[in-house]
Amino acid sequence: MRHKKKIIAFISLLIFLILTFFTITKKIRFNLLFANKYEIRGVDVSHYQGDIDWGKMADENIDFAYIKATEGSSHVDEKFRTNWENIARTDLCYGAYHFFSFDSAGETQAQNYISTVGSLDGKLIPVVDVEYYGGKESRKNELDRKAITKQLGVLLRALEEEYHTKPIIYTTYSAYHDFIEGAFNEYDLWIRNVYYTPDIGMKGRWLYWQYTDRAKFDAYAGEESYIDMNVFAGSRTEFLNMLLLSGSDR
Repeated sequence: MRHKKKIIAFISLLIFLILTFFTITKKIRFNLLFANKYEIRGVDVSHYQGDIDWGKMADENIDFAYIKATEGSSHVDEKFRTNWENIARTDLCYGAYHFFSFDSAGETQAQNYISTVGSLDGKLIPVVDVEYYGGKESRKNELDRKAITKQLGVLLRALEEEYHTKPIIYTTYSAYHDFIEGAFNEYDLWIRNVYYTPDIGMKGRWLYWQYTDRAKFDAYAGEESYIDMNVFAGSRTEFLNMLLLSGSDR
């Protein structure tokens, strides 16, 4: 009996390790099954997708798109203006996101976003992307966490003052635990997890979920052949309430 139990335990462990390997290497995409339960889905894009045919993109069974606008205190995504103007000719809901820099002041980062994007009337809530970049995660012990968190707060409050709504924070698990958790609990989250549902460990904490970075469409031609896919946690009615109205607070 003990021998049989050991064999069963060994086989179970082996199956678990095999499934884990295929999941991590993205050869098996369980996330596609988890994501299918959500009604609203969309993409996030930047200059990496190159020229996007938004008419074609709108036919890909998506409801929204977030477009990279700015990064840090001065950088503007080279495709932002073209994307912003062309997506407006479709029926897609859309918004703009800012890539947060650890190395510049939150106030000037906010001004970069505001001066670039302008009015968001009828558009989706602004998003701030907080993640490690440029090898900083491998040198995280050298970072001043308090200073970074402080400037992130300045940025978020400046955007809230301008647009009368709290921005959404897009983040990875590592950045969440290092900069967001406990400091910005009042903000809705957009979680990147391309391996499993964020309901495991973060149920009820996320509004958007980036469930894969390996989707492909024929609607764009850039140096990056893949595109990120996301789902919204709520209903269609709740999603439409994400659109900003002139002069209104959320």
